[in-house]
Amino acid sequence: MNRSACLIFNPVAGQGNPEQELLEIRSLLEPTIDLDIHFTTEEIDADQLAEAAVQRGVDEIIASGGDGTLSAAATAVINTNIPFGIISRGTANAFATALGIPDTIEAACQTILQGVTRDIDVAYCNDRPLILLAGIGFEAETVEKANREAKNRFGIIAYILAGIQQLRELQSFDVEIETDEKIIKTTAAAVTVANAAPPTSVLAQGPAGIIYNDGLLDVTIVAPVNKAGAIAATYHLFQSASAGNAAERDDIGYLRAKHFKITTDPVQKVVVDGELVGTTPIEVKCVPAGLKVFVPTVEEAELAEKLEGLPNLVIELKHPPEGEAETVELKE
Repeated sequence: MNRSACLIFNPVAGQGNPEQELLEIRSLLEPTIDLDIHFTTEEIDADQLAEAAVQRGVDEIIASGGDGTLSAAATAVINTNIPFGIISRGTANAFATALGIPDTIEAACQTILQGVTRDIDVAYCNDRPLILLAGIGFEAETVEKANREAKNRFGIIAYILAGIQQLRELQSFDVEIETDEKIIKTTAAAVTVANAAPPTSVLAQGPAGIIYNDGLLDVTIVAPVNKAGAIAATYHLFQSASAGNAAERDDIGYLRAKHFKITTDPVQKVVVDGELVGTTPIEVKCVPAGLKVFVPTVEEAELAEKLEGLPNLVIELKHPPEGEAETVELKE
């Protein structure tokens, strides 16, 4: 007896031929899986289609499109125990890359056909589901500049061009990051909270090797003193992430926790999973093992934290050990 699944397909994702891509998906999956195919439109988004599929009691849900489509569909499957399949056809394909899922249609379909699932963490940012990451400051401004027309024309290069443009307007801000254990105050140009992130999401790569099933979120703080420093820090993050090593520059900090509250002065734009959603302050909470995904096995990284060297750094311990000071002030 064949498996059955709802396939949510975005016909305007990526730069390929959607009709040919759908035919390829069907030719690979339908010998084994009975597909109930639904298309996203300008009026009906992937989350609505996925929610309807959950209500129908489907066995599996498969989404095919860009990161926005995949993230939207996945949010409806959180805490349902319904296996979720990913077939990436977008510009960046960060979702698939972060989970080690191949971004070719054939290989992605083979991952689904193998039927092996893994429980991965998800999160909520101001009560909005978050699968990949939330970016504050530089990343949010960059995403805003990389519009749909630019992505259709240039692909992933659109993000690089937007980042170069944003460097001309680079501004730092004061930020306060609160966990259950401490409060960190510093100055930054970008703060990223990651649940899962590929190496190409360089501003999330302070610790490198983001772990998507450890029950924790990763915050990376990038605090360059000027544009040259921003370029150097970004390049360092790219190099260290590619090598699987944690960042070592003084203007890059990182830490892990289950729960973050982040405020900034002045208020900063916020992007969640590639979509602008508002401004700071934000509160991000991890939901361990909230999503069951067809995904290959990957090796897990070790926990890491580094804050020393950040400008104007102040750390307040919320529950200091007996005999230790409540505030540790480290200023350059």
